[in-house]
Amino acid sequence: MTPDELSLAIENSLNEALAEGQLELVEGADRPQVKVERPKNRDHGDWATNIALQLSKKVGKNPREVATILSERIQQIDGVTKVDIAGPGFLNIVLDAAAAGELAKTIVEAGKSFGTTTELEGKTINLEFVSANPTGPIHLGGTRWAAVGDSLARVLEASGANVVREYYFNDHGGQIDRFARSLLARAKNEAAPEDGYGGEYIADIANRVLEANPGALESEDPQEAFRAAGVEFMFDDIKKSLHEFGVDFDVYFHENSLFENGKVEELLEKLKESENLYFKDGAWWLKSTDFGDDKDRVVIKSDGNAAYIAGDIAYFQDKTKRPENPADLAIYMLGADHHGYVARLKAAAAALGDDPDMVEVMIGQMVNLVKDGKPVRMSKRAGTVVTMEDLVDIVGVDAARYSLTRYSVDSNIDIDLDVLTKQSNENPVFYVQYAHARTCAVARNAATAGVERTAFDASLLDSDADSELLAVLGQYPNAVKEATNFREPHRVARYLETLAGAYHRWYGNSRVAPQGEEEVSDLHRTRLWLNDATRQVLANGLGLVGVTAPEKM
Repeated sequence: MTPDELSLAIENSLNEALAEGQLELVEGADRPQVKVERPKNRDHGDWATNIALQLSKKVGKNPREVATILSERIQQIDGVTKVDIAGPGFLNIVLDAAAAGELAKTIVEAGKSFGTTTELEGKTINLEFVSANPTGPIHLGGTRWAAVGDSLARVLEASGANVVREYYFNDHGGQIDRFARSLLARAKNEAAPEDGYGGEYIADIANRVLEANPGALESEDPQEAFRAAGVEFMFDDIKKSLHEFGVDFDVYFHENSLFENGKVEELLEKLKESENLYFKDGAWWLKSTDFGDDKDRVVIKSDGNAAYIAGDIAYFQDKTKRPENPADLAIYMLGADHHGYVARLKAAAAALGDDPDMVEVMIGQMVNLVKDGKPVRMSKRAGTVVTMEDLVDIVGVDAARYSLTRYSVDSNIDIDLDVLTKQSNENPVFYVQYAHARTCAVARNAATAGVERTAFDASLLDSDADSELLAVLGQYPNAVKEATNFREPHRVARYLETLAGAYHRWYGNSRVAPQGEEEVSDLHRTRLWLNDATRQVLANGLGLVGVTAPEKM
């Protein structure tokens, strides 16, 4: 029995109690959704629910009275052996071994679809992440967003959403001008401008511009020649780095296009009619304080030109009004210095007449590399920052992606390179991947011994190790659901570590292949189902965090 099946069965029991008048909702009250969770103390049972506490005020009864009514009905559900009422009205439920063990077969038969839902089916989510300026290689902050953003996209897709991965290509503004001046100075063998960019990559890009256009220095506008070609070369490098990191985008949106096609100017005239804009001191202001901003923002300056935020508004409109895949929800993944954008982007949606809740903004914190107990601050290629390539060169793509995804994005993290290069349980990605490789080795040894999944007797999975492993396997769908609802893919990574631990302990206590002259029995065959169920869930979860599931290590 899966947690969802148990929740549905309890819900049916609740419906029966309401239909027969044992419980009656007070006027205007809605029925809460039944949810089961693993008790922190396994001695309390296999599953627990607080539905009686949620219902008490809605039916005008004491929580324990509601719990008593429901427990009598839940006790009648096939596969339930005991229901206890704890504390103010929690219901602790114990399943018989057969009902609990059926989960192994369910997982194997579901395969890759286990843990997926249709909860977001029909919804298009525009997920913008990384969006690093094409003025240098992707630094650690952008690398974190690449790992987390791609994992979040996979999680949302597992919940049925149509996800559009988008990269906002900033090819407009002062940073690009400084980049062009830096390239030009390097090509002339001059010192970099005081506010320019350094590092070996500048020399590399400048040389590539000259190779493609030997007359660039003698052209009518050398800086423009280096800007146009240099940005293109730099962005090609960024896309190549991301692809090698396992991250590809559906849309690369050029900021310049908003201004070149007149969208911003056209939008500004329309915005003047919005109730969320007002005229003051010769300028047009957005009422962003209504959405939590510390001050209202100028959209149209007193000289009639567009302020920077006008481009943000036009960009949101473009995302939601495209002929193909218009967004129902726009998620922006921004750096730690962009807190102010939350209110501004929600205000932008309101100014366009859209629901501000169509905008979600995730703010990511800093990443630091540590080696030999000391921070790593310099890159051989970039000079001033550590880059994606630096991290991947040291630990590999899998370890880099996993280590960056396993933390909540709102926390600063230190990545210990010494730990990530170890092949030991201390290294979390090795610990999880080794669990998957071990399930594959067990399956190979079972096949050699003649153990096949030709029989399945769930009642044989009755040891403490079986029970613990089944319990953790049952938590996977909820881990995916929470990762989706809270936009926190690190929940999947942390779940995988828990599952790996349960499997390693099970492996030490359970034999799938017979020993010596022992005959192959249904216990061996049934344990193979449980082994293979674990392999499937580990593979599914590793896929959601964009990490490979090796068969041998």
